[in-house]
Amino acid sequence: MMQQYLRLKAEAGPLLLFYRMGDFYEMFYEDAERGARLLGLTLTKRGASNGTPIPMAGIPVHAMEQYLARLVAQGESVAICEQIGDPAASKGPVERRIVRIVTPGTLTDEALLPAKADRALAAICIHGKGRLQRAALAWLNLASGEFRVTECAPAQLESELHRVSPAELVCPESLDLSFPFEGARTRVPDWHFESDGARAHLLAHFKTDSLSGFDVDDMPAAICAAGALLRYAARTQSQALAHVQGMAVDRPGEYVLMDPVTRRNLELTQTISGEDAPTLFSLLDGCQTPMGSRLLRRWLHHPLRDNAAALARQQAIAALLAGRMDVAQTFSDADLLESLRGALNAFPDVERIASRLALRSVRPRELASLRDALRALPTLHDLIAPLAGTPRLGQLAAHLSLDPAIAELLTRAIAQEPAVAIRDGGVIAAGYDAELDELRALAADGGDFLLQLEARERERTGISNLRVEFNRVHGFYIEVTKGQTDKVPEDYRRRQTLKNAERYITPELKTWEDKVLSAQDRSLAREKWLFEQVLDAVAAFVRPLSECACALAELDTLAALAEHARRHDWIAPQLSEQAEICIEAGRHPVVERTIERFTPNHCVLEATRRMLLITGPNMGGKSTYMRQVALIALLARVGSFVPATSATVGKIDRIFTRIGAADDLAGGRSTFMMEMTEAAAILAASTPNSLVLMDEIGRGTSTYDGLALAWAIAQRLVTHNQALTLFATHYFELTRLPAEQPTAANVHLAAAESAGGIVFLHEVREGPASRSYGIQVAQRAGIPAAVIRHASRELERLEAQGAPTPQLGLFSAAIEADAQAHAAHDQHEESAALQSLRDELAQIDPDSLTPREALDALYRLKACLP
Repeated sequence: MMQQYLRLKAEAGPLLLFYRMGDFYEMFYEDAERGARLLGLTLTKRGASNGTPIPMAGIPVHAMEQYLARLVAQGESVAICEQIGDPAASKGPVERRIVRIVTPGTLTDEALLPAKADRALAAICIHGKGRLQRAALAWLNLASGEFRVTECAPAQLESELHRVSPAELVCPESLDLSFPFEGARTRVPDWHFESDGARAHLLAHFKTDSLSGFDVDDMPAAICAAGALLRYAARTQSQALAHVQGMAVDRPGEYVLMDPVTRRNLELTQTISGEDAPTLFSLLDGCQTPMGSRLLRRWLHHPLRDNAAALARQQAIAALLAGRMDVAQTFSDADLLESLRGALNAFPDVERIASRLALRSVRPRELASLRDALRALPTLHDLIAPLAGTPRLGQLAAHLSLDPAIAELLTRAIAQEPAVAIRDGGVIAAGYDAELDELRALAADGGDFLLQLEARERERTGISNLRVEFNRVHGFYIEVTKGQTDKVPEDYRRRQTLKNAERYITPELKTWEDKVLSAQDRSLAREKWLFEQVLDAVAAFVRPLSECACALAELDTLAALAEHARRHDWIAPQLSEQAEICIEAGRHPVVERTIERFTPNHCVLEATRRMLLITGPNMGGKSTYMRQVALIALLARVGSFVPATSATVGKIDRIFTRIGAADDLAGGRSTFMMEMTEAAAILAASTPNSLVLMDEIGRGTSTYDGLALAWAIAQRLVTHNQALTLFATHYFELTRLPAEQPTAANVHLAAAESAGGIVFLHEVREGPASRSYGIQVAQRAGIPAAVIRHASRELERLEAQGAPTPQLGLFSAAIEADAQAHAAHDQHEESAALQSLRDELAQIDPDSLTPREALDALYRLKACLP
């Protein structure tokens, strides 16, 4: 047996090997020590190798999933070795084989997968040299069969990986990533990514002579990544991936691009602190099915550049909001949207059930839930049919009409409440197979016989408390208490001794036991064979089932967005072809749900107004305002309604953010260095169609250096990049920029002082702020009163002295020139005033003036002074 184990362990390589032995999966040697440490198992010994005891640790078969989940969460991969031979027929060790490999990116079991998130497997490679170098990314969602590829510049690879967010990354052994990756990483030989081999593997899988139908002829690097990925995934499942029936291409211009920093700052699916809520996803996720929630998550991370695709979704939402049901229908007097969501609530995760069906890992109860879902499909189709005039809803409705043969087969074949696993029996419905029914009747027809046997034996032996019973270990037996054993007949054979009783078997009971247990074994074998036949029959419908699941997921997502729009007074934005964002009374979708009263605000960014310089006090709402504009633009590009009274959002190619303070201590980068790195990326990549959010750039260094950099960055954005920019700052000197650049404008977050201190109005008004209110904000934060008084005195002193002597730096020449110009202007005004005073004095005769005239002359002379 250990020789067999070592052969299989050599095949598994560095992976943990779960070696099936009866009702346990065992681990030996280093695997046992590692598994015991990771899972908290008891480490035991079994046998010896070269005189050294062999370490062993095991887990029960029925608890395997929970242990697998813990290992995968720690980034471990596990090879599952099963007994495939019959132990009764084996003279030596029973035949075993590695049937699948479980890795973080190849999970398909329901118990191991998060219900509302995808666990993708990705592969990357880089082809070419110099300026012709291209990075390729392929990813596969094994739980749904979705298979996609893309190509990009090597510098964009980190952003693309963050967009896909795979759980596991497959890459060539020779490739060194220049950026951190949080998921599991698997290295495979470089030849897996070789062009001819990868192409041949894809052609063999899709059974085609060419890949032209997948639109990848111009993407040679992507073909290499896709071939290597499919080879790796098929190896982990030890079978062909029948549910992977196509390969889609993500083109660079298809989605609004967002880098990892932007996704984090906008808190799309995770807060900045790493929590799952409150986020935009947690707010909008009113989906009734897990597949709808997963699609909503994908939509939020993939806003659309194309107006037509976003408009199709928006029109579908509008149709669901406007639709009313005929009162003669089943859900009389009900709103269409409510009825649709109620109907969707009954559907299981059809997407993942279809995938497990193709992989032949589907469970009996999942087939039962699929059967019930297929019965409910016609009702759902009837609900949507009246809205088929809306193009997108018409397309979705077409996928909801499946061949009734699938539901009919599952209804006939699967029991109403099947067992958890086929090995337990009770899965195939009564009446489906005559032979199975006969075997079940034989196996179950024991109650009367046992009662009769028990009564006869009590009478024959005179033992009144004699019992005939059964357990799974010892089978049928006659139990007699210790005090009555002297009355036991000679034909009783002892089977088990207990503390207070003896258990026996008789020839008659043994004959009957063999007959019943044989019928049970044959019944289970027949039921397993019939279950396999049902899987074969239903597997032919995997593709239409997958298409139906996609339609159900999209309907669910659209219905959730529609319901949220109706509950919270969201409107349909206008989608234009120009680079513009015009929002009237916009609201932050998340913040407005967490406070009692939210102040709506306008925003206008267009060709003649490309930058808003935002000033105002800390905590005045500048960051919230900037994020709300970005989220409204993102929601519009997703195809959703938005929180505003009206909105027009044009074509946007990228969203950039530089918000908040962070450092990278492990990478040796300070807060200011991180800030400048992010700013450099924005200056390098933003275009006139980009939306840029810059929050207090330059604050991490000295005042004049920070001011100089902020001025230069703002001017570069407005003159060179010409991006739609929201630029928040506490440098009031920057508010002079609109005087030089007509496409820039000043706005501020209003605040007022009252007897109780500063009051934040959270209202965006035109023009720059008058002051910063920093000391008042510090007072509200709980800074001691003595410190506040000291700060107020220092502020008055500094303001009285004027600005400190400027350091030599980027602004020194400009400041000196500005001072000289002001001095010259002041000298000219003073000279003109003195000349006017002389002229007025020359006209006065003091000897002839009356007291009244003298007083008037004095007032005129005073008016001549500046």
